[in-house]
Amino acid sequence: MRREPMGVLFVCGLLGLANHLPRRPAMRPIFRFALPLALCLSPLTASALDIQPGVWEVSSHNMQVGGQAMPGMEQMLAQMQNLPPEQRQMMENMMAEQGIRLGAGGVQMCLTAEQIKAQEIPLHDPESGCSNEIVERSAKLWKFRFNCPDAQGEGETRFVSDKEFTTQVKGTYNGQPSSMESRARWVGADCGSLKRN
Repeated sequence: MRREPMGVLFVCGLLGLANHLPRRPAMRPIFRFALPLALCLSPLTASALDIQPGVWEVSSHNMQVGGQAMPGMEQMLAQMQNLPPEQRQMMENMMAEQGIRLGAGGVQMCLTAEQIKAQEIPLHDPESGCSNEIVERSAKLWKFRFNCPDAQGEGETRFVSDKEFTTQVKGTYNGQPSSMESRARWVGADCGSLKRN
């Protein structure tokens, strides 16, 4: 079985999660559109560098779709905090099933040393339909192309250190031009409840 690089698979797997979110008018613009886009365009190409295992937090910013600025990660997190308790619990439970949670500044996930070495993603959704191709690779920079059912494009990931990397992406989302930047940072070695069985 072909292993995809640790790229779009991480975040495009969340598209299925977002599609199950409740259709509440106040939250739809944030969670049913911006959040899936932010996550789908944040490649987590962890195997390019000997990065640290443990909890990683991915945040997005400067996101645009169709020439319009979309809510940043801080706004999305605030919207999540304002959900009615039942809806918030439902979303947290769905995220927990995928091995992720919302942190103070973004989406957190656990990467074990074994997963980094094997280029395996804790929340790869085989139904996501995403593919990813690395077109240029060095110790500090990866350039890639990706193709998901609702998003296509290209980007590059720059490795700042073994505890941080940044990504810039341009492409289309639902047929509209889109772009965004993201940052992934290592939070700590202990995955705690995030560690998957």
